[in-house]
Amino acid sequence: MTSRQFSIETIGIVGTGAMGRGIAQIAALSGLSVRLYDTNPEAVGAARDYLADTFAKLAAKGKLEPARVTAALACVTGAAAIADLAGCDLVVEAIVEKLDVKRTLFRELETVVGGNCVLASNTSSLSITSIAAGCQDPSRVVGFHFFNPVPLMKVVEVIDGLRGDPAAGDALMNLARRMGHTPVRAKDMPGFIVNHAGRGMNTEGLRVAGEGVASFVDIDRIMREQAGFRLGPFELLDLTALDVSHPVMESIYHQFYEEPRFTPSPITGTRLAGGLIGRKTGEGFYQYIDGKQQVEAEAAAPTELPKRVWISNRYPEAREAVLQIVAKSGVTLDEGATPAADSLIVVTPFGHDATTATVDENLDASRVVAIDALFPLAGAQRRTLMTTPATTRAARDAGHALFASDNVPVTVIRDSTGFVAQRVVATIVNIGCDIAQKQIASPLDIDLAVTLGLGYPRGPLALGDALGAKAILTILRNIFSVLEDPRYRPSPWLARRAQLGLPLTQTDAADADETGANTNAKDPR
Repeated sequence: MTSRQFSIETIGIVGTGAMGRGIAQIAALSGLSVRLYDTNPEAVGAARDYLADTFAKLAAKGKLEPARVTAALACVTGAAAIADLAGCDLVVEAIVEKLDVKRTLFRELETVVGGNCVLASNTSSLSITSIAAGCQDPSRVVGFHFFNPVPLMKVVEVIDGLRGDPAAGDALMNLARRMGHTPVRAKDMPGFIVNHAGRGMNTEGLRVAGEGVASFVDIDRIMREQAGFRLGPFELLDLTALDVSHPVMESIYHQFYEEPRFTPSPITGTRLAGGLIGRKTGEGFYQYIDGKQQVEAEAAAPTELPKRVWISNRYPEAREAVLQIVAKSGVTLDEGATPAADSLIVVTPFGHDATTATVDENLDASRVVAIDALFPLAGAQRRTLMTTPATTRAARDAGHALFASDNVPVTVIRDSTGFVAQRVVATIVNIGCDIAQKQIASPLDIDLAVTLGLGYPRGPLALGDALGAKAILTILRNIFSVLEDPRYRPSPWLARRAQLGLPLTQTDAADADETGANTNAKDPR
């Protein structure tokens, strides 16, 4: 295939909903000529009025100079018919997510635009190769996936179809930078990067809730305050709304031919059917009054400390972290090889549930509590405590009092492989590793896409490196050993790098560039 030269100065946008308007906004502000088309003629005028109002508000806040507002509005014109898009260097469709509708549009566009006009789809879930298959010239069809709201979400995925001309994708990468966005390049695979990587948080959070391990509120608190995410899985699902996110979960699951890692949950299907969609309807996993999330305050922690504590030495580093808390609390440490009859027993499993940890060390299950030590216990904003099915109320409350004795909130959950944060984070890292393993995108682009597109504190690969690839591998293998569920099988990318002591952000050494530098991804924060 001979690559062409694509120069983009005039953009046609088909579809003037939220996505089309957002793309038009950033394009006009970058000085590009924009032609808006919609099958509803009134929608074009409404979109232009919306842009004028948005620009005026930005100018009133001092974020735009009046002269720039005037220039940007002058860049935007309406198109009464598809034929009016002739002369465009790029046409972006932001219409309904139906393959046949998009194919019909692109076939019509081919009869109108010139041979060097790029045809781009803003699809979030459909195959670019499938869309392009309806065209006479599929080489110029590219995915150009923005996120809502476009002006604020500063990342865009550029997706190459199997018959795509790399030069067309290159042109969109350059255009995205001109419009002030960070482009990431992806192969045409279900979910591309962001929606693919996002399965870890949502599907695993739903899995934890579905097992009755913890409530929606507690899972969100753990993921925010212990694991450091801006939003927990259920807050995120309420924000995106189930009428959007549930079909995406089902679509990706089926497009990957029922891959266990992406198995949807009946929880979202049932809630969607019941109209509990999220923030925009006032009720989802939470209720919203005047847009404010309603959450009951946590109950006060118990205050009666245990008389003495015995701590497992299965994971020495975790034991040292627990010892620091015990020392501050003033509770007597039981230093015997086995627990005394009146000691609270603390275990620190990685991936295993409290029951397995108890049986492995032949402990008295009625006195066992497990603490999640994957994240630092000292200086924590929250800790997670787990009980066995046999743990007594007295032992549970004593453990709660101990780990809250320095005024750190403690969430107590039922027995679970990998607690909450361990299993969710390990799943996020594992899926990110699989995206790298399949060469859907580079390690750098994977982490960039996830931090910018999902707002995670780190990308999945950088997160795995921060917590330790060996620790993540241990968690996944131990979860798998208990549940025998293939969703927890470790990615080869993770397993090999953990065994060799290499960063997850590092590509194969043989893929280093000619200067010998490796294309390691850096934490993009």
